[in-house]
Amino acid sequence: MHADLSRLTFRPERHYSAVIAQQGRVQLDADANEQTAIQLHQARTVAADLIGQHGGPRKYAGFRIEYVGGKHDIDTLHIHGGRYYVDGILCDAYRPAPGTPVPDENTEDSGEQDSSAAQPPEYWTYWDQPDGHRDPEKPGDRLPSPAQNPFLVYLKVWERSVSAAEDPTLREVALGAAMPDTAARVKVVWQVLPLSLTELGIEDAEPSKEVVRAAFDKWALREAAPSARLAARSERPDHADEDPCLVKPDARYRGPENQLYRVEVHEGGEAGDATFKWSRENGSVVFPVDELDGTWVQLASLGHDDKLDLDVGDRVEFTDTAYASRLEPLPLLRVEELDLPGRRVRLSAEPEQSVGRLAHLHPFLRRWDHHDGPKRKGRTTSPRGGAVPVTEGEWLPLEDGVEVYFAKGGTYRTGDHWIVPARTATGSVEWPVDAARKPLLQAPAGIARHFAPLALVKGESGAVDLRLAFGPLASSIPAADEATLAAEARAREEEAAAESSGSRSQTTAEAEDAVEGDN
Repeated sequence: MHADLSRLTFRPERHYSAVIAQQGRVQLDADANEQTAIQLHQARTVAADLIGQHGGPRKYAGFRIEYVGGKHDIDTLHIHGGRYYVDGILCDAYRPAPGTPVPDENTEDSGEQDSSAAQPPEYWTYWDQPDGHRDPEKPGDRLPSPAQNPFLVYLKVWERSVSAAEDPTLREVALGAAMPDTAARVKVVWQVLPLSLTELGIEDAEPSKEVVRAAFDKWALREAAPSARLAARSERPDHADEDPCLVKPDARYRGPENQLYRVEVHEGGEAGDATFKWSRENGSVVFPVDELDGTWVQLASLGHDDKLDLDVGDRVEFTDTAYASRLEPLPLLRVEELDLPGRRVRLSAEPEQSVGRLAHLHPFLRRWDHHDGPKRKGRTTSPRGGAVPVTEGEWLPLEDGVEVYFAKGGTYRTGDHWIVPARTATGSVEWPVDAARKPLLQAPAGIARHFAPLALVKGESGAVDLRLAFGPLASSIPAADEATLAAEARAREEEAAAESSGSRSQTTAEAEDAVEGDN
């Protein structure tokens, strides 16, 4: 998640069940975040063990799919409300009811509601689902035609962080306009998407539920398991001429401050096509956009200090909530000019027309800290689309002695990332190593993707429901047990009555003794 963190410490293989605060000790964000992660891991593991890979409560199962096409200008799906669990993650498909506006004071009968006001339906559609951000103008977003080929509708679930740049209600205005945001949030993102039977390897036009579910499980397993691997280390640069008062002479990490490096895949694909970007602040430095005028961008703020601000030459990602949810890469632009009094920056190119033009999608700039590609053997790798091309099988320097290594043969997915804490106290980075102190290749720290099949759409005739449901654990008490419980209840009542009577008798006796003593 893109948040200003010191580090991420939760490791399920360590089997910690709780974080214990100690008196007189320093409390860190990592401690509180690990406690949250432990509880979330336990809750979702229990839910997945009891429910299975996916399923919904029988009476309130959500995500019933209804195909609507032919009679409309554009085909769509109706996504009906309810709850559904995918790998233990709760997905809520209920559409919130809109509020009722205050009646106009000039209306004769202020208590009468305007029945002509359009009320949204209780279901979502394929085009307005909250985190899908599907665009009818994009051919790839259009639903396939089931008249020629049936297609599968599935649920994709993942999580992403949300800061006050995307949700201004998270900011406490009482802290003042210059106060930075406080805590961020983690959001469950669910998206209802189509998938052709060809992509599942199904050639039969009339497959059974069992065949579709088995093929989907194989597809989902491939999609959920990342093949990319990365290692990190710190190596003292050849020309380490930093001030020894700031950096220890023998330090391999030469940065003057503790950092949490984030190495994130920008453009997915194989090594020849994939690119990556990196940030020394975990990608948390963002700037809400107030206005866009060509290449000039007016910001709500230019930053709070020289560490968290923008400077000429910085690489920035101009994005919004829709593109953050779609996990689609955008060109990384360069800051060419600053207008400090006007809180404006001029970018190297105008952002794409499809992003950042709608205020309700909260456009913002995200700063990344690479300027050029890594220098190797006297040559510099030129950025592609503003990002750094992935080169496998060799160590790539980032900055201040921090280096990363991509294993050969990986397939990269946009949004996958690795976290590398760098510490001045040790002059090194924190990364798993073997007995010989060699860095170990690691799978991405995220994004974890989860999938569940919902329906097989065959056309106007309807959709075959592929969801699973479970019933409540509670059931009626047998008659024999009812008699036993009733007898136990009567016994408890009699015992309580006897104790109460004995207590009153003892109190009366004590009072009489006290009177005799006074006489």
